[in-house]
Amino acid sequence: MLSLGQKVVIVADRFEQNIPVGEYGYIIAYDRNADNVFDYVVRVPRANRNFAVPYTDIEVEEVLIQEEVERIEREALIDFALATRNEELFKSVMNRDQEEEVEEVEPEVVSAEDFIRQVNLKAWI
Repeated sequence: MLSLGQKVVIVADRFEQNIPVGEYGYIIAYDRNADNVFDYVVRVPRANRNFAVPYTDIEVEEVLIQEEVERIEREALIDFALATRNEELFKSVMNRDQEEEVEEVEPEVVSAEDFIRQVNLKAWI
């Protein structure tokens, strides 16, 4: 959970509220209502307004800077590997990205009998 007064960057406008994406804001309140999709109230000084936003629409500035540094580092390694014709370095950088993608997308393998059993169980309920 982000702390009150913390500086954040608006990275998305999920509910199309005309929030200024890319602008800085400050957390001024938590929205503790369980029936509400919004988690925080953010004050955007440039817009001179408060916006209720979900946690997915904002990110701490340090996290965004770290992601940008990692992206630039990766691109620099690729450029260096291509300039020096270092095939091992190039493959290691490219394989590291592919391994991360594979880990995120691996679906669970279910046999046909288990699938039918699960469907029948859900249909019974």
